[in-house]
Amino acid sequence: MFARLTFAFGSPEFRMRWGRKTQRFYVNARAIIEREHAGTREVLLQQRAKPGEPRTMELPGGQLDLFEGITQALAREVREETGLTVTAFLDDLNRTHTVTPGAEVECLTPAFVYQTLRGPVDSVGFFFRVQATGELIRQGDHAQGHVWLPFPQVRRQLDHDPAHFNWLTQAALRHLFAHAWREQATRHTCPDTSDTNMAG
Repeated sequence: MFARLTFAFGSPEFRMRWGRKTQRFYVNARAIIEREHAGTREVLLQQRAKPGEPRTMELPGGQLDLFEGITQALAREVREETGLTVTAFLDDLNRTHTVTPGAEVECLTPAFVYQTLRGPVDSVGFFFRVQATGELIRQGDHAQGHVWLPFPQVRRQLDHDPAHFNWLTQAALRHLFAHAWREQATRHTCPDTSDTNMAG
């Protein structure tokens, strides 16, 4: 049996139809916002503040809008949830931009991707390690209680009290720590200037 994949117009979600069953499928962009403070590498976390959901800690990010670029969605979600402006990517995006008579396509390399194999929502998403500037807001879009925490403290809390973080943030942090992300990263300003435009 083949699935028919449709995009709900005006909605940031896909709907996969298996026969008569409709399944919602979400596509996300997520930010690991880092900074150096007092000689320590820190990451920004926030508390989920959506009605009916646990008040766990999470990394900023959310769903893509229709035909919205992944990095544009990332910057928008960070701004809406934290008040900060993404200024640099800490990993090379290797971005290319292709325009043909029938389509416009961007290809890039995130820090890593995730896929939900089982859980409350069916989703895939792209994580980016970034830097951001500005003033944190007290209450963002379904987000509050923003806090900068040293990576070693986050790792200890993840080991001893994983339920402090939501399920997706647990997975992202475990991936980050498991692969011993390099301490010193090259900054790539935002927007990335290495785009290669190709017409076909």
